[in-house]
Order: sequence, then C-alpha cells, then structure tokens
Amino acid sequence: MLFNSIEYVIFLPIVLILFYTLPHKLRWAMLLVASCTFYMWFIPKYILILLITIIIDYLAGILIEKYTDNHKLKKALLISSVISTCLVLFIFKYLGFISENLIALCNYLGININLAVNLILPIGLSFHTFQSLSYVIEVYRGNQKAERNFGIYSLYVMFFPQLVTGPIERPGNLLRQLHEEKKFDYDNISKGFRLIIFGLFIKMVVADNLGYYVDMIYEDPSKYNSWDIILGMIFYSFQIYGDFFGYSTIALGSAKLIGFDITDNFNTPYLSKSIAEFWHRWHISLSTWFRDYVYFPLGGSRVKFSRWAFNILIVFILSGIWHGAAWNFIFWGLAHGLLHIFEKFVLNHIPEKEHKGRIEKIIVDAFKIAKTFILVTLFWSLFRATSFTNISDLFTSLVNNFGVNEHLHIENRIWIYLGLFIVLDVMLYNTRFDKWCDKFPAAIRWSIYFILIFMIITCSSVNNFPFIYFQF
Repeated sequence: MLFNSIEYVIFLPIVLILFYTLPHKLRWAMLLVASCTFYMWFIPKYILILLITIIIDYLAGILIEKYTDNHKLKKALLISSVISTCLVLFIFKYLGFISENLIALCNYLGININLAVNLILPIGLSFHTFQSLSYVIEVYRGNQKAERNFGIYSLYVMFFPQLVTGPIERPGNLLRQLHEEKKFDYDNISKGFRLIIFGLFIKMVVADNLGYYVDMIYEDPSKYNSWDIILGMIFYSFQIYGDFFGYSTIALGSAKLIGFDITDNFNTPYLSKSIAEFWHRWHISLSTWFRDYVYFPLGGSRVKFSRWAFNILIVFILSGIWHGAAWNFIFWGLAHGLLHIFEKFVLNHIPEKEHKGRIEKIIVDAFKIAKTFILVTLFWSLFRATSFTNISDLFTSLVNNFGVNEHLHIENRIWIYLGLFIVLDVMLYNTRFDKWCDKFPAAIRWSIYFILIFMIITCSSVNNFPFIYFQF
C-alpha cells in the first residue's frame, strides 16, 4: 500500500478509529493485523519471508538472554542470528548480482555457464532486516530485555508507518512504546496531519514533478545541452530528497496520529557544510545504525588515522551495498568515503581560519554549503544511473554538449514548486514542520495547511512515480 494512494486514505482513518476505540490490551493485535494488511497489499506471499526473519531473531533474543552468563554460547547465538537474518537478505537482494558477475567473468574466460538468478526483492527487506538486527545486538549487549510476546515483537519489525522505507527504529524507542498505553491527544492528531500534508506535498508536488524531467535527461543525455544536464542532475538531488523526505515525513505523521514518536530521518541535509555533516543530516537512522554497529566496533575514531580511514571506507562501502546490488551503488559509497577521508585529512593539516565579522562568516558558510551540495549532486549521478554506460554518456554529454540546441522545456510552475520547497527547507533548519507551525497564530497555520492541500490536489504530477527507496 502506498502512502499517496486512495487505499491509504481509507486505511489510515480506519486504523485511527479502531486504535482509540479498542482497549489498550487489544491495540497491538489490531496494529499487527493492520501492518500485515499494509504489507500484503504489495505481494502477499512475501510476508512469509518477513515472518522467517521475525521468528529467527525473536528466538535468538530469548536464548541470548537465557544464556547471558555463558559468553561463548551467547556470542554463538548472536552470530547465528546475524548470519541467518543476513542470509535471507543476501539471497533475495545480492544473489542475482553475484550470479550476473560470475556469468560475465566466465564468458570473458570463454566458459559457458548458466547461473542466472531472478528473484523479486521484497519491499523494504533491507530496512526491516536492519531493524531486526538492532534488536538482537541490543539484547546481546544487555541494553534491551528480550521481548516475550511474539505478537508485539512482530509488530516492532512490521509497524506499518515505517515498515517499507524506514526509518530504521531501535528497540529502545519503538518496542518500549508498543507497551505503553496511548491516550487520545488532540495535539498528536494535529501534528500528525500536519506532517502527512507536508510529506504529501514534497513527494507529489515537488519530487514527482521534478522526476519527469530527470527521467528525460538520464534516458538519453546525448540529446540535451550541457546546461540542461546540469539542471537535470540538480533536479535529481531535490527529487530524491523530496521523495525520501516526503515518505519519512508521512511515516512520522502516521505514527504521531496514534501517539508514537519515531526517528526523524532528515535534518535539512542540503545545508550541510561538509560531507561528514551531510551524513549527520541525511538518512539519519541508517547513518547512526552503521555508526553504532559497524564504525564503533571497528574502533571508530579512537585509532590512528590510517585505521580510521579504513573504518570509514568499510562503513561507506557497506552503505553503498545496502542501497543496492549494483556496482554503481558500491562506487557511490566509495566516493563518499574517500571524500570524507579527504576532508578529515585537510582539516587535520590546515587549521581553519577564524573569521572576523558576521558577513565574512556567512560568505564562508555559504561557500561550504554550495561546495558540499555540488559534490553530493555529482555523486547522486552514480546513484541514479542505470549503468556505467549511462554514467559515461551523462558526463560525456555534460562536457561536450554546450553547443547542442535541444533544451528541456521546463514549465514555469516547476520553478515555483522547487523554490517554495527550498524556502521552506531553509526555514525548517534544525526544526520540524509540525513544530515550526506552532510558532504561528492559528490563522497563518490554517492558511499554510490550505495552500499545501490545494497544491496537492491541483499541482500533483500526472506521472505516478513510485517511492525511490522502495527498491531497497
């Protein structure tokens, strides 16, 4: 089920009404049924795959806690759980990629083999795999009690607002809330609907309208002028941001309606002054997951520079692999890792100048923000491209096509949507839309809501773009 579908418009009020009319002891069961329904709306049979990982990690958590005094057995149980859970992800997401590369290698060597594997990736598998792993790891570390109620643990993994594209929740946040009795609160209802409206606006009005032009550029870059290619790359930066940020905001709002607080996944990432800061503000739940479960166990920053650089590369390459089973994602992660290391190296050897006066600081900060945005935009081309041939065509056309007459014919309204989004994003620096609205009197707040709703109804793209992160 899609957040921007008629089905969800019907589904969400039903869940909301049932949640607040049922007694507390029955609410988790209703939410579990609702979450199963939500997930099965895509491909029903794939809920069985999700069930496998749920059973594995549910039992692992109980056994790890039971044998907490037996360190060797506890560690063996953790490793078994991690391997088993990751194996499911490996089979459906990476086995096809490996088989394709083996076939290509064998063909190059003159060996004819048929190892083709064609499996459909279950929606959100990477997200709920990491959510399950965080539970087992936290139980192993002693930070989380093993959940005995199988239904509630299943709901922790399957909670419908963040089931298919995150945010990746930790048990200390979500599992705790599943046991709490939630009271009807008008403030939660108000904030929830604000977030949903804003999320739908940035997805359907901004991201989807930009997506039409992005697809044109990436389908055949050779047709377009170099300036249009640059514009298409910038449009993609805002398309993927609006698409994922929009989904995450709708997820926040949907959870807020029933009194749940889930993780903010974005914090104005395009106002970052460095690649390191960008990853503190972009897909926060994934960044912190890799920080806590990969980067810190590897030694973090408490090691010499060479080892730290190695740790960073491992984290970013894994992040690239997590995003997709293709070489372009691996190189995208590698590029971010190398730039992160370079920034750190420069900072270590070139002390930052102390700026005199506010104007000078603003100019310097603006330069840093622009530099970071340009680099991130260039790297997004690796993320968006369908193949290395597509990447090559894109950059070849970027360099050589200044004399090409073909232009993108961009409607004026697109600039209005994008400009409005950028202005709102700047105004939301280090805050959230629902909290930002609280600063205004009721008349202004309601005016903002009506404008956004009007634009969603009248200005949404005619093209139905799926959420980009569904593929992960």
